[in-house]
Order: sequence, then structure tokens, then C-alpha cells
Amino acid sequence: MSEPRKTWQEIKSVKSTQTPLVCLTAYTAPIAKILDKHCDLLLVGDTLGMVMYGMDSTREVSVEMMIEHGKAVMRGSQQACVIIDLPFGSYERSPEQALQTARRIIDETGASGVKLEGGAPLAPSIKAIVDDGIPVVAHIGLLPQSVQTPEGFRVQGRQESDIARLMDDARTVEDAGAFAVVIEATVESVASQITKALHVPTIGIGASVECDGQILVIDDMLGLLQGHTPKFVRQYANLAEVVDKAAASYAADVRGRAFPSAEYVYRSKAS
Repeated sequence: MSEPRKTWQEIKSVKSTQTPLVCLTAYTAPIAKILDKHCDLLLVGDTLGMVMYGMDSTREVSVEMMIEHGKAVMRGSQQACVIIDLPFGSYERSPEQALQTARRIIDETGASGVKLEGGAPLAPSIKAIVDDGIPVVAHIGLLPQSVQTPEGFRVQGRQESDIARLMDDARTVEDAGAFAVVIEATVESVASQITKALHVPTIGIGASVECDGQILVIDDMLGLLQGHTPKFVRQYANLAEVVDKAAASYAADVRGRAFPSAEYVYRSKAS
């Protein structure tokens, strides 16, 4: 028998245990099944637009896409807490819109909760969702949904005004009811300061080792993506190279009529 799925309350309690949370993104059932036994939290991130669909940014991702991939990850996992991103354009207009989107995603996927990008201005939306019984992970620092050009991907917290804003964002989303806070692409000392100031766990991505947990995009971590890799990504495998070699071997076998050989074809009973 497998262990019961980790709850958002257990994720929140990590703040007192000081055992770092292990978090990764997941978009498909097979990957979720592999990651499940290793991760405390699986995030169905809107990065799926770029990773799975080749989009230029996350801004084109739809609620329907998040729901279908959320269902897949829920089918593939049994133990990890599953959180699903609210995509760009589905929650920013009002707390009512945010709640409607969050409720639809949870009702259709059965996931543990949702994540939305933004600090203090989104506190009313976080509160509305939490008050309706849906757990929320907040996301501060670099907000990819708000970036429209490559130059916009800048490290946060290098100016005094930025540090004050980030601290205010963190405290405000915590007060609104978020049970955890993702901190992205933020100066290490600032992320550490925020982590120490909050009573809920922080999850770093390009932040500080002192965050209460860490998350990476699974395709970055596995070396599947080509092109620019953010500084904060540690590549634990190079699966792009493995896939390339496998495809080259397959192509050579097909062109040389070495595949399918006798053991891979069906024969009549008479033969």
C-alpha cells in the first residue's frame, strides 16, 4: 500500500521541521509517476507552454491546458502534493475571476491547490480563494507571466526599493492565507531574509539554499531543453544526448533494414 498523498498542511509544517521540501514540475502521468516517490510537491507549472508546446512564453497557456495536464499528473502520482498554476489572464482582473478559475481547476482535477504569480496587489484574490477552501501557493520575485521580452528576466532584490517591496509582498501574501511562497530569481541574501521573516515555508528557484524548499523545471534539470539555461539550473542528467543517440541508432537500423528483425515481428502459426 502506498502512503497517503501529502497534504498542504504537511507542506506548511515543514517550516518547523527544517527538512527542506523537494519540489519539481511535472506535466505528464509517466513523469509524475517517476517523480512521485522523490518529491514532496509536484507543480503543474504554466512552463508547460514552453516545455511541452514550444511557445515563446507562458502567456499563451490556457486554463484548459492546465486542467488536462493537471489531470495527467494526478493520475500518475499518489503521494506528492499536487499544485497547479493559474495561467496568465485567468485571475488578474478581480478576486471573483481568480476564485472562479481556481475552483474550476480544483473541481476538474482534484489537485491539492493552486499557485498564482504576484505579491501584495493579489492579496485580495489569494484571500478569496483561501476563504473558499482552496489552498494557495504564492509566487514572488521574478514573475515570468509579467515578462514580455527576454530583457525582462532580471534578478530581483538588487535595489533597496526592491528589497522593501519583496518583503512587503511576502508578508502580505502570507497574511492573505498562502500556505507557501515561491521566490524566483531573487538575490540570495534577500531570499534568506524573507525566509526567516515568514511563518510559512518558502520554495526557492534561483533564490537561496536557506529557503525551506527548492524547485526546478524538470526538463531543465534533465537537460532536455536546448538553448539558454538559467544560471540557477543544475543539470542532473543530459537526456537530450541520450534521446539523440537512441534516435540515431533507430534511424540507422531502419534504413539498413536491421529493424524490425525476426524477434520483433509476428508470424503465422503455420510457420
